[in-house]
Amino acid sequence: MEMRAIYAECLAKLMEADRHVVLLDADLAKASGTIKLRERFSDRIFDCGVAEQNMASIAAGLSSYGFKPWIESFTPFASRRICDQIAISIAYAKQNVKIVGTDPGISAELNGGTHMSMEDIGVLRSIPGMVIFEPVDGVQLKAAMPVLNDYYGAVYVRLFRKELPTVFPENYKFDLFKADVLREGTDLSIFVSGMLTKDVLDAADALKAEGVSCDVLNVHTIKPIDREAVLASAKKTGAVLTVENHNVIGGLHSAVLEALAEEKIPVCAVGIQDRFGEVGKLPYLREVTGLTVENIIKTAKHAVTLK
Repeated sequence: MEMRAIYAECLAKLMEADRHVVLLDADLAKASGTIKLRERFSDRIFDCGVAEQNMASIAAGLSSYGFKPWIESFTPFASRRICDQIAISIAYAKQNVKIVGTDPGISAELNGGTHMSMEDIGVLRSIPGMVIFEPVDGVQLKAAMPVLNDYYGAVYVRLFRKELPTVFPENYKFDLFKADVLREGTDLSIFVSGMLTKDVLDAADALKAEGVSCDVLNVHTIKPIDREAVLASAKKTGAVLTVENHNVIGGLHSAVLEALAEEKIPVCAVGIQDRFGEVGKLPYLREVTGLTVENIIKTAKHAVTLK
């Protein structure tokens, strides 16, 4: 099932259980997968039109009256376009708003560079009090949605819209502020977020066959990062690789570097190398940005040599 369909299904359950849960979109409900919810919750779903800044401000106002607003749009419009409203009306005002940005990074595909937000985590991570979460698969998203809804505060959800391979078992237990250990190893720590997690697991299996043992941690919450887990793994292996569908400046790589700033541990990165996106399908975009299993393996081997 597509991630947007799972998101909409979970949102419907939240809205059924609590009349304070409301949804605002910016004329992209069909793209976000929530268009059918309008029939069931016509009094609690608001299309704000192509006016994302107004959408964020309205959500802040609704929150101040005790509602639990979720707002959604394509990633660049849910982050950089409404950055000031998020900073002042939501975070500074300590409002309870969940912000969903869909199609992060290269997953925008044919919408091209204008819709490819390579910097959304970096834009929002520096705002005090923000929580930034990126689900790996449908299992994790289902487990996370009620937790996110119950958490009071500003949360940014970086949501891949289409189908992703399943990583977690159905009995997976989610902790918003704890990274998930997916593999245990001794030679290299790989910290990964979002859509590239299955690729990292495939790379780790290939590396194991070549004698390189990898710790693999899914860092689903980039802010606040699970510093304890990052430190423990990095100290155990002595070398680190970060993997993300985001600019290597400002995202997971930067968060890991900050966590390890006082440690003498080499850190390498697979991610967007400070460039804008372009029109293309995922296989092509993976190649031109280096977000491939082959490049993960190559960079992992290099990271181990730096110890």
